[in-house]
Amino acid sequence: MTSVAIALAIFGLMLLLLAVRIPIAVAMALAGAAGYVAQAGWLPLASFLNNAAFARFASYDLSVIPLFILMGHFATQGGISKALFDVAAHAMGRFRGGLAMAAVLASAAFGAICGSSVATAATITSVALPQMRRHGYSGQLSTATLAAGGTLGILIPPSVPLVLYAILAEQNIAKLFAAALVPGLIAVLGYMVVIAIVVHLQPQHAPATERKEPTPADTSVARGVLPITIVFGLVFGGVYGGLFTPTEGAAVGAAATFVAALLQGELNLQKIAHCFYATAESSAMIFLIFLGADLMNAALALTQLPNQLSSIVHGWGLPPLAVVGGILLFYVVLGSVMDELSMMLLTIPIFYPIVMGLDLGMPPQDVGIWFGIMVLMTVGFGMLAPPVGLNVYVVNGMAKDVPIAQSYRGVVPFLLSDTLRTLLLLFFPGISLWLVGLVT
Repeated sequence: MTSVAIALAIFGLMLLLLAVRIPIAVAMALAGAAGYVAQAGWLPLASFLNNAAFARFASYDLSVIPLFILMGHFATQGGISKALFDVAAHAMGRFRGGLAMAAVLASAAFGAICGSSVATAATITSVALPQMRRHGYSGQLSTATLAAGGTLGILIPPSVPLVLYAILAEQNIAKLFAAALVPGLIAVLGYMVVIAIVVHLQPQHAPATERKEPTPADTSVARGVLPITIVFGLVFGGVYGGLFTPTEGAAVGAAATFVAALLQGELNLQKIAHCFYATAESSAMIFLIFLGADLMNAALALTQLPNQLSSIVHGWGLPPLAVVGGILLFYVVLGSVMDELSMMLLTIPIFYPIVMGLDLGMPPQDVGIWFGIMVLMTVGFGMLAPPVGLNVYVVNGMAKDVPIAQSYRGVVPFLLSDTLRTLLLLFFPGISLWLVGLVT
């Protein structure tokens, strides 16, 4: 078999294993082991496995992942999410679709201390969905808004997928977080515009208003956003002010969120234990995916597939942006069968060298950061689009009376917003990069 045929066989075996519901980490590990043995034999595979786990997990940078996850769990269990939604609802309740817009704003604020799309979707849904249904919002708009808002958990920094990209591509985490901030805010604005258009064209999805007359700001409500503001300012102000590294910032953020949750009066020993247990569970899952992806990427490296693909792509003579666009389309397709973390761990070692070899009219360090933001924008499609649409499944599972087909119909306008935003960032890289230049 040729090297390309072996690479295709490895991918085919992985997809076959996924089809029979083998966990993604195991599927990648088994497919990678089979491909490694087919090319090099058992002894080289045993030698590779001998220190694979230590070589991967000895990295100090990886500690940022469980710290950001713990930070999100403290916020969830500490009742911070409810306070965020109350503040947003107070501000937006005077508009048609205001509670839906408030859910988007609350998701963005919660994403600033969470870093997980699914966790953001589930947490804000538990708070916002009952309120939206009680005020007469349709199940379609409610679930679609909350599923789309959940993607802001990875678009607004900190972002676990962006941390993974930084590790895989050897990029600066702080610069990537800075580059993601403006696109994330554009996503928030885009989702709110979608809601405004939907409720204007189809008024039956939302009541005319949740609050007849604007009321003066309630100080007790406004105080609910104070913990998030302090934690966000402390973490990112410290990182960009040079007081500590992103990893140290994650530790400071977790500690500050813990204190804020305690002050909310919601935490008890049982909830604290749950935070640590859930963090360990999520981190173990991510690290197992790391191992599976490392084994599969090692097998693909033996086939010389990354180098061959790079040569083939450059030989086509396509415009650089067309190549990047094709890679992003591949991510959209792959997102229909894989989650975002697995997708990035598997593909970044293949696509990153190709993109870095293109003449995009930017310094290499800017290309690396910009491509990371483009990947982050694109993997969000997989959280909403069928047949996987993990966010849709999570939110719909919490809305027992809403058929999942309605939820998928509801996310279509949000996917159109995602498409427009991705095209904007593709053709105007400076949108992502200008803040990087200001803070570094």
